[in-house]
Amino acid sequence: MARYTVIIVNLSAFLLMSGVGLIVALLPQKIIALSGRVSDVGYLAPAFALTFVAFQIPMGRLSDRFGFKPFLVLGYGLCACTGFLYYFSDQPGFIFLGRMFQGIGEVPVWAVAPALLSVLYPGQKGKVMGAYNAAVHCGLTAGSLAGIWCAKMWHGNEVFLVYALTGCLGGLLIALFVREPSRKRSHALGVTGNAPLFRLVFRPGHLIVLAGILLYGTGYGVFISVIPGFLIHARQFDQTAVCLFFSLFYMAISLAQLITGPFSDQYGRKPAMVTGMALAGTGIVLFSGLSGPWLLGCLTLSALGLGMFCVSALAFLNASVPETLKGTISGLFYFFWGIGYFTGPLILGKMMTEGVWHSGEWHPGFAWLALLFLIEFVVCGLFLKPLMPANASGNVAGL
Repeated sequence: MARYTVIIVNLSAFLLMSGVGLIVALLPQKIIALSGRVSDVGYLAPAFALTFVAFQIPMGRLSDRFGFKPFLVLGYGLCACTGFLYYFSDQPGFIFLGRMFQGIGEVPVWAVAPALLSVLYPGQKGKVMGAYNAAVHCGLTAGSLAGIWCAKMWHGNEVFLVYALTGCLGGLLIALFVREPSRKRSHALGVTGNAPLFRLVFRPGHLIVLAGILLYGTGYGVFISVIPGFLIHARQFDQTAVCLFFSLFYMAISLAQLITGPFSDQYGRKPAMVTGMALAGTGIVLFSGLSGPWLLGCLTLSALGLGMFCVSALAFLNASVPETLKGTISGLFYFFWGIGYFTGPLILGKMMTEGVWHSGEWHPGFAWLALLFLIEFVVCGLFLKPLMPANASGNVAGL
């Protein structure tokens, strides 16, 4: 049953994220066409972020109480409805409303599904979470590449119907073939299912890891927004080169998580987290002073580091709580990730002066980001206790 479930959950995520990859490039065009103002595009990300961040912890808590499956089905269903809303929208306000619904719908896809898998595979958390996150990023890659072909074949809103279909198929697969796993109520590690959030945040080691997750979200957001802008304006990258950059980024994240997940199960979460932060910081500090293949190589190295930290940190937090708090801790992970993802790029973008964007010069803003990665590397290495072997329930003692 567990093996069957992980295939269905991964396939559903791949389908939905393929749809997301398809619509990402079309949404800005839709907004401009409806409102006539390029500036309105800037509201697309905050509209998504508002609900994505706000609903992480509440939905995690509710999934611990009422089960994972209902919220997964709800998430896919909301995404499907969002696709239809995008398709029929004739006003920009409906697009922004759709982005808010999409933010709610993607909460369980990103956070609740890994919690479900961790209950099914208590001794292989890193492996199953790494495979799941790789499926998500492979879907984004496939959707982005398919979008090039769809743009040549369709010239209307048909892509939004494809996105709605991926949500319907994913939700249907979950509803028909995934069974709710049984969970033991436990007081393991001194944390119960009714533990207040501050006890989770301030547990030994958690603050260090959550700070790293904030930085991981910042790095992810910078890769999606600030770095492409820098490459286009300061390095004169054309559309093909930017597509290559995104492909390398998604592939590096996927590969890192596939490899690091099993590694962290066997050798511990701390080595993977420390190595990931070191690679992320090194790549960021070097890339803006280089060009050509060396520049892309450094960015790929940094992306590998981000992927390594992501899966090992998620497994670390998940192993530190009993089964009745798996949803909550996953929601906490993506709450911090979301804050970093949507605030970090704004701060770094403000630091990038207009002259630097176009001059091609190295900018100290990237050095500051790299410095934060390397500080996290040092703090993790010095103050984070090594993970102890997992017990029978897959939780880790001595955190």
